[in-house]
Amino acid sequence: MLSYRHSFHAGNHADVLKHTVQSLIISALKEKEKPFLYLDSHAGAGRYLLSGEHAERTGEYLEGIARIWQQPDAPELLKPYFNAIRDLNPNGTLRYYPGSPLIARHLLREEDKLQLTELHPSDFPLLRGEFLKDSRARVERADGYQQLKAKLPPPTRRGLILIDPPYELKSDYQAVVKAIHEGHKRFATGIFALWYPVVLRQQIKHMLRDLEATGIRNILQIELAVRPDSDQRGMTASGMIVINPPWKLAQQMNDLLPWLHQKLVPAGTGHTSVTQLVPE
Repeated sequence: MLSYRHSFHAGNHADVLKHTVQSLIISALKEKEKPFLYLDSHAGAGRYLLSGEHAERTGEYLEGIARIWQQPDAPELLKPYFNAIRDLNPNGTLRYYPGSPLIARHLLREEDKLQLTELHPSDFPLLRGEFLKDSRARVERADGYQQLKAKLPPPTRRGLILIDPPYELKSDYQAVVKAIHEGHKRFATGIFALWYPVVLRQQIKHMLRDLEATGIRNILQIELAVRPDSDQRGMTASGMIVINPPWKLAQQMNDLLPWLHQKLVPAGTGHTSVTQLVPE
């Protein structure tokens, strides 16, 4: 199935969480001079027009990035993420939202590399067009899960692998674990960051059990919920699973999540959490 288009959901609360974590990890990697690889397994279109038909139809960004990106009391830790958004919206009007590839493009240095994969026949040409003039980037139309076998380990032995599948199929919850296990065997020191939606909590519990059963160590879970868990249709929360997280990441997210939750969820429903699932 290739029906999922992220343009319907760009800039929502799940994107805020995902891209906050992504930005913090990249910032941590940049603290060392040695270059690194950024690998995006399900990269999407790269840029999303918030006045376009898809984003306008759902309006999800209005309850996400639109609530926080120009807040005067925004924590300093959000600056790299917000700067990537301002880079696309220099006049101060929120017209475009950057997907994870464009956030990475903004934050990476000249010596770092991007490996981007997208299968969707409409999104792939858009993604390729965004990076035509960027010599750091390689854009391919290929199976994102297979990239964790084919492209790892990078020559520099440093990298962030972002895995953000559409979860169109129930089998995606098992496929991500298998792909991470394969990638980790090849690149055990890499940082793997997996985004997940909470639609049915039981699916996430099964996925986490499967991940823990791989024997991989040092797994951090970060979650932001806008509503309590429910068996009704719709995403109530989202989270990030980070393997080999930078040492500061757990504390950074503990500092950020109360502010994000207050701004994104004025009603105060839902929850936030930072949990060390598996120790080092």
